[in-house]
Formats: sequence, structure tokens, C-alpha cells
Amino acid sequence: MTPVQLTEEEIANHSYTTPDGTIVPMLKGFSQELGIQFVSASSEGAEARMPITDKIRQPFGFVHGGATLALLETVGSQAAACTIDLSVERVFGIRMDVRHRKSGKEGWVHGVARLSHEKGPHQYWEVTAYDDEGDVMSEGIFETKRVTLAYLAEKEARRQAEKAAESAGE
Repeated sequence: MTPVQLTEEEIANHSYTTPDGTIVPMLKGFSQELGIQFVSASSEGAEARMPITDKIRQPFGFVHGGATLALLETVGSQAAACTIDLSVERVFGIRMDVRHRKSGKEGWVHGVARLSHEKGPHQYWEVTAYDDEGDVMSEGIFETKRVTLAYLAEKEARRQAEKAAESAGE
């Protein structure tokens, strides 16, 4: 696979176009609500930052660990998406093992994901969150899995058939 490197324009626009012409939004929903901003993204890794605001603080004024995990999953997922052909497969986060070391109260939380290794359809990303001073806030491993669109379509067809069978039996 040819490594993907997003352009500055694509990162600024929070979307990129795949070789098959699919426009992929980098930020949507929850990630956008948290204020996450990408700095870089490629098939080798991704970097983003999240402003520390009341939206991500826990009741005592520190960054909520769940917000940090969301940032790390976002950068890992984006990097993983850069490694696949979106016309035939999707990537899903399936496991995260992260240790929180310290929190923050102001500034930015920076998130980095770097590909550690791959095993079959699984990818293992080293993820790290750090503060503006460069101190590590959280670090660990994020695991993703590539799944073909054909498999997803088969799974949905089975669900629909089961649902139809249940409705017919009522």
C-alpha cells in the first residue's frame, strides 16, 4: 500500500479525498464537539490537539480522562483510516489500553498516534497525550481492525433477515 500523507489544505478543511474520489470527513459529531483539530495525518500516524475548556473538564477543573481517551481514539482512528482503501473496507477501534499519568487545567491536550505493528487485519497504534509543556498526560496502545464492506453488507443482510423472521413470527 502506498502511504497516504494529507495536505495542509485537507487538514485545514477537516476532510480528504481518497483515490476513488470519496470525500472523508476527519471530524464529525463527538470529535468536532470536543474541539479537536488535526495537525497532521498519514498512514504512519496522526497528530491532533484539543483545547482545554469547560466542555472537557471534570467537576474539579481538571481534564476529564474520557476526553483524553476520545482524543487518542480520534488520532488513532484517523491514522488507521489513512492505511485502508475506503472503497472496499472500513476500520474500527476495538481496544484501548491507556494509563493516565497527569492531568491538565488549561491550554491544549495534544494527541499523537504512531503505528507500532500490524498482525492480520489488526493494527496496533502507540498513542500519547501530552500538554503544552511536552509532559506526558496519558499513553498506551489503541487497537484497530480492518473490516471489508462485503462483510459489513453480509452482516446487515443477516440482521434484516432475522428481524423480518421475528416480525413474521409475531
